[in-house]
Amino acid sequence: QVQLVESGGGSVQAGGSLRLSCAVSRRIFDSDLMGWYRQAPEKQRELVASISGGSTNYADSVRGRFTISIDNAKNTVYLQMNSLKPEDTAVYVCMTKRFAYAFWGQGTQVTVSS
Repeated sequence: QVQLVESGGGSVQAGGSLRLSCAVSRRIFDSDLMGWYRQAPEKQRELVASISGGSTNYADSVRGRFTISIDNAKNTVYLQMNSLKPEDTAVYVCMTKRFAYAFWGQGTQVTVSS
């Protein structure tokens, strides 16, 4: 069983920055899909950012403000979040997918105040 543990969430004012970390219990291969989702009350779950095969993808709502990256030596995935807005408030969840199997973390709360 693969375990993912998020950290780095918290409360910030609009315009501030946070860096989320996701520690993965196995080595991350280039072919793995790594992603960050977010879930806010009364909203659909949204794929914020993903990375696989050396390529990154971002939701339109965060492109230019968020950056996803991997530190292979630490088996850790990061989400750098800059210029945060109140609408970014959500629980952020890390996931990984290899072949037909996907695993999810428990999530970390991000709250952005105006």
